Amino acid sequence: MQRITITIEDDLLAEIDAAAEARGYQNRSEIIRDLARAGLQQSAEDTAQTGQCVAGLVYVYDHAARDLSKRLVQEFHGHHDLALATLHVHLDHNNCMEMTALRGAASEVRHFADHIIAERGVRYGRVVMIPTGDGKPAKARKHGHRHD
Repeated sequence: MQRITITIEDDLLAEIDAAAEARGYQNRSEIIRDLARAGLQQSAEDTAQTGQCVAGLVYVYDHAARDLSKRLVQEFHGHHDLALATLHVHLDHNNCMEMTALRGAASEVRHFADHIIAERGVRYGRVVMIPTGDGKPAKARKHGHRHD
């Protein structure tokens, strides 16, 4: 087993400590190992998706983080084909939340979402991906309006 040093925000460490106490962990290392394993397992399940999908990307970020807004705008402009719409919410003096609807190849959507969530200054991020089929056009149905 290796010993490592990591930097964790005070509020996140407080949450980890509270969870450790509530679940009966003997120390921080045990809960952090279990949380890391659970996160890696979830990541493996999430990245196994293939084909076309729609997705919801939700993230909270520090709007004052150096150049973060500029970097996010550049990322979205570079992937304009994936982003359908974004809702921006001011949570408090320091934090904003954005919710973006995405559509495209699952691998491209996952890569883009992971890139956004990994940006320095993004405090929390989650993407939910929903498969939409194999890419074949849907059968036309008559129901009074068009979807092009």
